[in-house]
Amino acid sequence: MTGRFAHGLVIGKFYPPHAGHHHLIDTAAEHCALVTVVVAASSVESIPVACRAAWLREAHPQPNVVVAPVIDDIEIDYDDPEIWAAHVEVFRHALVLAHGAHGPEVDAVFSAEPYGPELARRFAAEHVAIDPGRERHPVSGTMVRENPMAAWPWLTPAVRAYLAWRVVVVGAESTGTTTLARALADHYAGRGGVWAATRWVPEYGRTYCEEKLALACRAARAAGEPEPWLDDLHWEPEEFTLIAERQLAWEEAAARVGSPLLFCDTDALSTALWHERYLGTVSQDVLRVHERARHDLWIHTSVDGMPFEQDGWRDGEHVRHEMDRRFREELADRGLPHVVVTGPHKARLATAIQAVDALVAAGRPFAPPLQPRLRALGREP
Repeated sequence: MTGRFAHGLVIGKFYPPHAGHHHLIDTAAEHCALVTVVVAASSVESIPVACRAAWLREAHPQPNVVVAPVIDDIEIDYDDPEIWAAHVEVFRHALVLAHGAHGPEVDAVFSAEPYGPELARRFAAEHVAIDPGRERHPVSGTMVRENPMAAWPWLTPAVRAYLAWRVVVVGAESTGTTTLARALADHYAGRGGVWAATRWVPEYGRTYCEEKLALACRAARAAGEPEPWLDDLHWEPEEFTLIAERQLAWEEAAARVGSPLLFCDTDALSTALWHERYLGTVSQDVLRVHERARHDLWIHTSVDGMPFEQDGWRDGEHVRHEMDRRFREELADRGLPHVVVTGPHKARLATAIQAVDALVAAGRPFAPPLQPRLRALGREP
């Protein structure tokens, strides 16, 4: 590699980004005063270009790295000069959007792909090949899309959080949601390998309730009044929205550092139903949090075969059956993929594992990217 360049260019789909991409960008950043990373996504692909750009900006906070997303729906044919010119026009448009009409000219193109030299020639720039044999990072976008588990070590936390299968355990009080969520995480972590980091996310609402009661008791003692209990607490709609937001934040944090599976003890849909239980209506604000979340499977812990146990925090047996009915209704009416588990814990765990195994076996579907019309150079863009 010769000297230091003024303006380097990196172009890719980043569908999704992986360690090879990051090595390419980091190397360019080390050798250029400025690097523009053009995220050239097609509208047929299933990961939004905005997500890919955000992931790259998070992974590359260097002040000399600029990420420029653009939609490129032009067909791919490495042997057609007119198609080449059309692609380059899209890339130049991305540069204008990033730097303005009078931005710096590109003097180096960094690439690991066979088309890199031709791309550099069309920018009148020097080509810098970085790990073209993928020896340092044996991973590709195709590999990530086809087998995320195999590619997991080469993915950043943000991409892992996006790709992880998220399984939610929901149900009425005293139906074993926490026990099942923990047991599922332990089961998959016990498989070792990429699964060893499997986690479960506890219920933030319970933590919030405990803290709310503690504050109310402290205030009562200070005023010389009897300490309140759960039924004495007054709830505001905003509290349920806060609980849902915090639950999702805990989930996002866990998904970034875990395995390709994450188990969640409750979700915003559950919080909306508890809002209905205490305030009489389902919260639209909480449901909007539910709609933002990316869950793949719900496991409903039925009251059938699970005796009620009062731990001092639960409403009571009379409420449990009505809440169980509401969970059944909401999961069915919303068309959410779910399985109902009944009977003793061992049977529930076996049913849940079967459903989760089927989820993973089905794979994470990706829309195929645009493919080259002629594979003269032998590899996808």
